[in-house]
Amino acid sequence: MSNMKLYYACLLCISLFLAGTSECAAFAPTPYAFPKLVRSQRSLDTTTPRTVAFAPPATTATRTSSSPLTRRLSVSGILEGPVVAGLVESALSSTGNVPFSLALGINTLLFGAFNGKLKTMLTPTGFSHAAALGTVLWTTLGWKGWTLCVVYLILGQVVTKVRFKDKEQRGLAQSRGGRRGPENVWGSAATGLVCAACAAQGASFLGLGSELYLLGYVASLSTKLADTFASEIGKAYGKTTFLITTLARVEPGTEGAVSAEGTAAAVVGGFLLSLYGYAVGLIGSPGAVAVSTVAAFLATNVESLIGATLQEKKGFEWMTNEVVNFFNTLIGAGIAIAGGVLVLGMS
Repeated sequence: MSNMKLYYACLLCISLFLAGTSECAAFAPTPYAFPKLVRSQRSLDTTTPRTVAFAPPATTATRTSSSPLTRRLSVSGILEGPVVAGLVESALSSTGNVPFSLALGINTLLFGAFNGKLKTMLTPTGFSHAAALGTVLWTTLGWKGWTLCVVYLILGQVVTKVRFKDKEQRGLAQSRGGRRGPENVWGSAATGLVCAACAAQGASFLGLGSELYLLGYVASLSTKLADTFASEIGKAYGKTTFLITTLARVEPGTEGAVSAEGTAAAVVGGFLLSLYGYAVGLIGSPGAVAVSTVAAFLATNVESLIGATLQEKKGFEWMTNEVVNFFNTLIGAGIAIAGGVLVLGMS
């Protein structure tokens, strides 16, 4: 196993540990109160026939309140009882912290249902790694965090396919027809995975509030999408490309190259995913959308600097594209968290 594969495996293990130690009990489905057999006081008298009374189940007032979706499903007869209702309520929890076994089952069903489409976006090993990532994200952040990653994957795939044949003929297209492998999965999402696991620890963890970790999560994936938009649109439509360090004209696809078209696309990509994070409630204000978008843009330009100065240079052979992607997302999350504290007054 290479050093980077070992590193990503360690990150996954740490995230699984954090997910397992999070406050999942607070969001676990409420167990159904089965009827109890209660012996009456008269049953202690051997001369009197014993009587058995059934204690009624716990009333709905004592259980967790159901969502409108759960109530509609119950009325329609899809849900057979409170146990299933509780499982659905937990699976669709808007606050995350879904039991691991339930998250695993949900991801197994979803990845099975969309198997054909996903395998046009992912290699076979990339598919299995993405499934592992999806399980941990649903465990820690619920459907909101999971769908943010899915939206990132879809938008990234769409922009990768823009003028793909032309980019392929010029030697600028992504390898494997644009399908992502495990190195792409973890290079793009390792930072977000750690942020998600930290956010699931409670109101505060390691001195930072969960809202800051959520902002970091959204910003990390927004950063990677901004980078993808910049790279793919720049290759497809960039008329003039410059090396970010010297502003000398270079060929499209050169590490560290930037263009006006790609730069504008980076802003769009970072904004779209940040806006989705706000729409589903992962981040709570338009100000957070602005901070995430700016962080994604700045980190994308830092990534270009790293590409121009370190990537593929002597002594830095380990600085592969996936490693650069990881640093890119880490910088984006860090800038967003700092912006949340300094600009938005979050704690």
